[in-house]
Amino acid sequence: MKDKTYNNADSFAISFDEEWQKFNCKDITHKIDKIIEILSDHPFVISNPNNARNIAKFRIYTLKKFV
Repeated sequence: MKDKTYNNADSFAISFDEEWQKFNCKDITHKIDKIIEILSDHPFVISNPNNARNIAKFRIYTLKKFV
């Protein structure tokens, strides 16, 4: 997906999910921080860093996607 990233929440969520699966860490907060750091060049992270973090937390804590 890295070759096709868009400045929207859906594109960020797809990229976030892909990186989440690759990164091994038991501390969820630290893992979110590291994934956002890895995706720091994603257009959505650049233009909406706070929203990117909120979406990441929503995916983990509310949807319980990876827990």
